[in-house]
Amino acid sequence: MSAAPNTQSNSARPPRPQAILTVQDVTSITPNLIRIRVGGEGFDALSINEATDKYVKLMFADPRHGLVPPYDLTELRENTPEQLPRNRTYTVREVNEDEKWLTLDFVIHGDEGVAGPWATSAQPGDTLVMVGAGGKYRPSPDSPWHLLIADHTAIPAVSTALEAMDAEARGLVIAAVPDEADRLLPETPDGITVTWVDNDDELIAAVRGLDWPEDIPQVFAHGERETIKTIRKALKEHDVPRESLSISAYWARGRAEDQFQAEKREPIGKID
Repeated sequence: MSAAPNTQSNSARPPRPQAILTVQDVTSITPNLIRIRVGGEGFDALSINEATDKYVKLMFADPRHGLVPPYDLTELRENTPEQLPRNRTYTVREVNEDEKWLTLDFVIHGDEGVAGPWATSAQPGDTLVMVGAGGKYRPSPDSPWHLLIADHTAIPAVSTALEAMDAEARGLVIAAVPDEADRLLPETPDGITVTWVDNDDELIAAVRGLDWPEDIPQVFAHGERETIKTIRKALKEHDVPRESLSISAYWARGRAEDQFQAEKREPIGKID
């Protein structure tokens, strides 16, 4: 995330507390997916909500700088901005407030990125710093049907949404996940149909080719930015109102997250 100017005003939002958590266990779900459970007393610094797409911002400091959390981001931004931790956004897969832990799923792309390599080498006892949680979507039991559109990055949110649905829920999941080994979802209500596709082009085609019932669905659509922009146009053709829609980009092709987050404030980053 790009550094903001250090300006103070009465309306400035105070920094959110940093939760300093400990890795409790690491599980390899598939060759490309690692699930990590973190918890501890630092869990109380999180603000957990009821959204099924709840997400946290992970903070990765370069170990060469010797920084110890909680990080003084204002001091770092003013004096040594090159040492600022890098932020990465991840959806919470599962949370247990009573036992003070949550799980995160990491998609691994070899040595690419920041979070994936960290997850690959993570061991119980390691520290993970985060802030959050954000998120707004939760499937409504009053919706006549549900349409969930996702790529691999949104599968944790889709999984949590399916687990939160009533047994009588109806709808469709369309998900672009290239590797069949990674096509994992929890048990779905009988009225939910799951369609897997190989890539974003097929995802767009599947949305455009839907046989739409007359009723308006509640829609969850999250994934790559340009793909989601195209899907938004298709949804408008079916008069899906904004209030029935949870839609955003989780990432942008060719962009690291810092640039992707900065572009959210620019025209290129707008979905709707």
